[in-house]
Amino acid sequence: MTAKITEAAEEVQAAFREELNPARRGVLLGWSSFTATFAAVRGITYSIKNGRGPFRNVSIGGTHIHHYLWGISLLAGVGATAVRGNLRRPHATIPLAYGAGLALIVDEFALLLGLEDVYWAEEGRVSIDLGISTISAVGTGLAAGPVIRRLLRRFRG
Repeated sequence: MTAKITEAAEEVQAAFREELNPARRGVLLGWSSFTATFAAVRGITYSIKNGRGPFRNVSIGGTHIHHYLWGISLLAGVGATAVRGNLRRPHATIPLAYGAGLALIVDEFALLLGLEDVYWAEEGRVSIDLGISTISAVGTGLAAGPVIRRLLRRFRG
């Protein structure tokens, strides 16, 4: 069983390198990071809301720190790195940080748009979660298309 897992992992790595040019790799990493971060932040915020698990709200001096601020910080760092230029080769941390930062901001978009904390309003919360989750999965799937096709050819026969 371990040999099959190792073989599959090696094939995924080879497909990632050989089927995607550096720009497409960045797109896939960004979508994957967005999807994973959005899913994680949804799980964490639901656990905080329901008082389950080890997570708690972050506050400084009694002021709640919304997670879109961490997202803005990540995007600012990505922007500063990208503007600096002179990167000899694309670096995986750039699209990963970009996707994570964007997900943190998008998750609190209603708060940013209305400038009031309607984050847990019943109307629409489930549909927003479902909509963004669907967009995340489709975007990641489309970006991974060449890799997925290669893996299907390889492991189907």
